[in-house]
Amino acid sequence: METLLQQLFNGLTVGSVYSLVALGLTLVFGILHIPNFAHGALYMLGGYVTLTMMTSLGLHYWVAILLSMLAVGLIAVLMERLIFHPLKDAPPLQDKIAAIGILLFLEALAQFIWGAEYKTMPTPYGQVIEIGGLTITLQRLLIVAAAIVIMIGLHLFLRKTMTGSSIIAMAQNRDGAFLVGINANKVAMLTFLISGALAAIAASLAAPINLVSPGMGHLVILKAFVIIILGGMGSIPGAIMGGYILGFTESLGAAYISNDYKDLIAFVLLVLILSIKPQGLFVKEGHS
Repeated sequence: METLLQQLFNGLTVGSVYSLVALGLTLVFGILHIPNFAHGALYMLGGYVTLTMMTSLGLHYWVAILLSMLAVGLIAVLMERLIFHPLKDAPPLQDKIAAIGILLFLEALAQFIWGAEYKTMPTPYGQVIEIGGLTITLQRLLIVAAAIVIMIGLHLFLRKTMTGSSIIAMAQNRDGAFLVGINANKVAMLTFLISGALAAIAASLAAPINLVSPGMGHLVILKAFVIIILGGMGSIPGAIMGGYILGFTESLGAAYISNDYKDLIAFVLLVLILSIKPQGLFVKEGHS
């Protein structure tokens, strides 16, 4: 029983990180229909910027995270303005190739600046707590709590503000949004800003229990794509639920099947669910 509870908590932690990354990815896809393969590089940059702010400038963990969210968000906006925006009328393959090019460029840049070796991120929340036989670190609790707060905040922003409503309107009906005077350029820039900030905080929360490296975004972004396909492309509830489904499945699979195959579980799950529901679990009404 203790093993099960421990793995469920680990799944909650991993699922929280996956959901945050998938949220940024699904926002961009839902509004601009761009599968942003470079999102994994934004995740990686978030980890490095936070680490550098803490180790080189001596900033507190949370201050470093806030600056990292801003920096990576602005990099994402530049990415949209300089690369994706000029390609908006190009054939669909062009933005995919551009995104892969950005990914390779940013990874090479990170390796040039910070080196190829793995780095450890310090955290003020390294304490271990024993609760009823469970071994829990404060950092893992922080990941779960922060993810819940961010998801609630994003939901309120999208549902309760005019700016958020314009993002939803663009996602639901681009032509209709143009007709009512919504500024597509501003919405696109804001969406990339939020997407980059979500990737940065996800990496900054996860890095102290993992490691920081130029390739840290590879597996995360592959799993994020699995999540948004599982949840239904462009569905925000789908991205959140898909993240947790994958997190729990991986943790339980690692404990009860084999740790060696836990990364394979994501893709087995994808095949199983899509064979039953080809459109994803939470596909939006009116979308195929």
